[in-house]
Amino acid sequence: MGKKELLDNLSESELAHLLYHKRRTRRQERLRRLKADGRVVDIPGILPPDDAPPVITPVLLPQKQTSEAEADPAPTGGIRWRWVVNKFFLFVEITAVLSFIIIGITLWNTNNELNQELGQVQRLQSQALALPTPTQEPLIDVVILPGGHKPPVPGQSPQPGEAGDIPANLLPVINAYVPPPKPTPAPIQARRIQIPAIDIDAPVVQGMYDWEALKRGVAQKIGSAAPGQVGNMALAAHNDIYGELFRDLDQLRPGDEVIVSTSSQSYTYIVRETRIVEPTEVSVLDPTDWASATLISCYPYRVNTQRIVVFADLADS
Repeated sequence: MGKKELLDNLSESELAHLLYHKRRTRRQERLRRLKADGRVVDIPGILPPDDAPPVITPVLLPQKQTSEAEADPAPTGGIRWRWVVNKFFLFVEITAVLSFIIIGITLWNTNNELNQELGQVQRLQSQALALPTPTQEPLIDVVILPGGHKPPVPGQSPQPGEAGDIPANLLPVINAYVPPPKPTPAPIQARRIQIPAIDIDAPVVQGMYDWEALKRGVAQKIGSAAPGQVGNMALAAHNDIYGELFRDLDQLRPGDEVIVSTSSQSYTYIVRETRIVEPTEVSVLDPTDWASATLISCYPYRVNTQRIVVFADLADS
């Protein structure tokens, strides 16, 4: 057995004792040489050093506390949760990126489809903006004003006709009347009328001499001026049937507003004059050199032997 292996088999106390004897032997050898040279002096009252070996007290070193995870590591064959979590988040990120790409492609396709549909709508609107083909004026508007009907009778449907005395030579023309075809709808046509002073807010339809049109609202004379344009825009409505829309025309005063709207713009007319005329006073429908509006209805209320006519001019004209 070698010297190194012998030392490795000794305990700490044995090694300390061996080291002490080695140092003690060297120290005694040195003292003998010093005494031989006369360099060591004994001093009374001071004892020479004790040659007994020192007592070595074992010291317990503090041990580091370890957690259960460190003391008992997980077996290498178990589930690696950190790896699983990392892979899960990677999957989520990839899914999110793919979702954004799919959404972007979908939006791009949708935008193209909307642009195509918008182009079709714009083409249709461009066609609608074209002015309707002029329709020949019906002969009846030359001889009588619109809106005529028999006085209403309780329990019976309203009947078209004139309540007053109509010249005999005009009756064949009136009885033979057939409503003209409606013009092609266009954005410049009147769609709505508002008269704040008498609380009117009603739709505007085409066909002032059409009995069915007058059932649906205020009717405009076919071929009369469009809202805001130069000319006479003629409008008529009943006063005692089908909503009694123009019942209170006689309450309008100069300065009151009449607002006529198209699909895109509103025009304000200012009342200038009100007149009571005979049904044959068709001159009120004559064209004008400025933008004007003429409102017509039967009069008096539930008698209907005359017509009430309100004249108004465009506020900006």
